[in-house]
Amino acid sequence: MVKRAAFAVPGSLETPTGGYAYDKRIIAELERSGWQIALVDLGEEFPWPSESARSRARAQLMSVPTGWPVVVDGLALGALPDVASELGGPLLALVHHPLALEWGLSPEQADMLRRSERLALACARGVVVTSPATARIVASDYSVPMERITVARPGNDPVPRAQGSRSGVPHLLSVGAVVPRKGFDVLIGALAALARLEWRLTIAGDLTRDPDSVARLRSSIVRHGLTRRIEMPGAVSSAQLAALYAGADLFVLASWFEGYGMAYAEALAHGIPVIGTKAGAIPDTIPHEAGLLVDAGDVAALADALRRAIIDKALRRRLSEAALAAARQLPTWPQSARLFADALEALT
Repeated sequence: MVKRAAFAVPGSLETPTGGYAYDKRIIAELERSGWQIALVDLGEEFPWPSESARSRARAQLMSVPTGWPVVVDGLALGALPDVASELGGPLLALVHHPLALEWGLSPEQADMLRRSERLALACARGVVVTSPATARIVASDYSVPMERITVARPGNDPVPRAQGSRSGVPHLLSVGAVVPRKGFDVLIGALAALARLEWRLTIAGDLTRDPDSVARLRSSIVRHGLTRRIEMPGAVSSAQLAALYAGADLFVLASWFEGYGMAYAEALAHGIPVIGTKAGAIPDTIPHEAGLLVDAGDVAALADALRRAIIDKALRRRLSEAALAAARQLPTWPQSARLFADALEALT
């Protein structure tokens, strides 16, 4: 019997974020294993849709054949609790990270999203999350029973080990869209304290999602006199990103929260030492022997971790070996998709 499901995503699967990359790869793996997946585009205004965008999304979801299981990405689902209650087929919610935990929201906005997402998740027969940390949050803060939650972490592909910078100057790599949650302001503050050391930084990530954050980041870089040491190429192609990983000596990301953090795992796969934070699911992915994790927002602690890793080649080598060992414990994409398929099959 042909296995069919609808997979609803807010906007294009080509959007350069880890969440969309996860959706795209899971869909491909499901289709490879025999599933017939109907992709449903819910539009790009989420999680703050206008009434017209909400109406269009509802029409798209109502067009799914009755009885088909429907996967809805949480970026949209959390804003559509009324539509979730109307679906003609069983609902599988996909939560990359709860909407209310996006950094930079007002208390009122966070409360509104938390209430809305809780109502939407109550309509779901199952919930897929990308980390044990997110599973705990969804269970404790959103009242979803643990037996309805499936953890399907992002998969890992075999990649070459990073060779590092050929110039002798440590190359720091940070990968992520320039939005408040990624903590780039904290990173620049930490690096400003290390201006006497030799290093260079590349920030590879979408510069279009939050123009105000980008403007503040550029202003901070200029104010600290770091313009010549920091490159911001924006969203890059897969080949360009692979080249950046290959030439990196350290991976650094000062996130305020991560539901998983695919870029962290990609750094591990390349054997790159990680400097990051203890926020959200990051400690689930980065064992202490593979990186140096500090409290989110602690500029001084981040600067100290970076200083240690920049000046100590032996430390970087130890962290690199541990990163490769940790990467071998991560699931493959087919393994992750199998867990996702099990969650889909459980709906029916």
